Amino acid sequence: MKRHGHGLVLGKFYPPHAGHHHLVRTARDRCERLTVLVCAASVESIPLADRVAWMRETHPDVTVVGAVDDTHMDVRDPAVWDAHMAVFTAAVPERVDAVFTSEAYGEELGRRLGAASVLVDPGRILFPVSGTAVREDPAGCWDLLQPPVRAALARRVVVLGAESTGTTTLARALAGHYRARGGVWARTGYVAEYGREYSEHKLAALRERRPGAAWEDVSFTTDDFPLIAKAQNDREETAARAGSPVLFCDTDSFATTVWHERYAGGRNPLVEEIADRTARHLWLLTDHEGVAFEDDGLRDGEELRPWMTDRFRAGLTRTGRPFIELTGPPEARLATATAAVDALLATGWDFAAPLPEKR
Repeated sequence: MKRHGHGLVLGKFYPPHAGHHHLVRTARDRCERLTVLVCAASVESIPLADRVAWMRETHPDVTVVGAVDDTHMDVRDPAVWDAHMAVFTAAVPERVDAVFTSEAYGEELGRRLGAASVLVDPGRILFPVSGTAVREDPAGCWDLLQPPVRAALARRVVVLGAESTGTTTLARALAGHYRARGGVWARTGYVAEYGREYSEHKLAALRERRPGAAWEDVSFTTDDFPLIAKAQNDREETAARAGSPVLFCDTDSFATTVWHERYAGGRNPLVEEIADRTARHLWLLTDHEGVAFEDDGLRDGEELRPWMTDRFRAGLTRTGRPFIELTGPPEARLATATAAVDALLATGWDFAAPLPEKR
């Protein structure tokens, strides 16, 4: 039998981690129903909507609501408490029978709500992690984060370039290099180019109708490319949820905008909109110079490689996407790419500081 009617858990969840989820599950098991209140300050760099969505996905059996709370915390100041309580009660107006926290303020919160106060693992023995620790070192706390949070925090690196310039080989080599680090890095993901799979299916379908058809007989329309871009995004998201703090992609939905220009001509606003839905952090542009063209049955654009390289470069520059160009032999390209990724990871995640607290 449940001990309490309506329970409440509140916090910043900036970002949510295993300790938060243990708190929510404990409260859920002791209450007939549970509300989780996510409070975010305007200065913080993870949007409130994202935190609410992450908590709802992880805890589909509780009610999750969000509120903006721009008042700093001072547990000794009644006026500050009054300001916070105005936010809390506006977001959760119904009666609360028990509040569950891992913090000392839980007793006062319960008193003000006329509810029981339940402390859960206040010493963080079961899950020795905090929001501060995650913000300071996400990679070090990676196994204490749920898949949607890992997907949001993973540094995404895209290798792109004209046909037969070594993008697949390089993306796979980079993933292998970081997997060799071990630990959480052993799960470093590689996302293949969906456009190639799509092309193989188009050629196979054509050959069912016309045995002996060749790649040059395949045609693309502008409607093909939003499908390719969305599938590429979906596969990237799946890999980021299961992977390490860095993810390597063999092209991406932004690259699809250039391939659209190559095969259908001009720009497609829908493909560009799809390309902008997912945040990525570094693009590695493989130069065609010095790389022999290999016709693998799905390529016919050797003479277009200089144009494609220029179009990728122009598009990356026009849209403000950070990129570097890779030239020289394969070992030099891998070394340059690895140095760039190491520099990206060394910059950290740059979370905005939360509002200061006085205790």
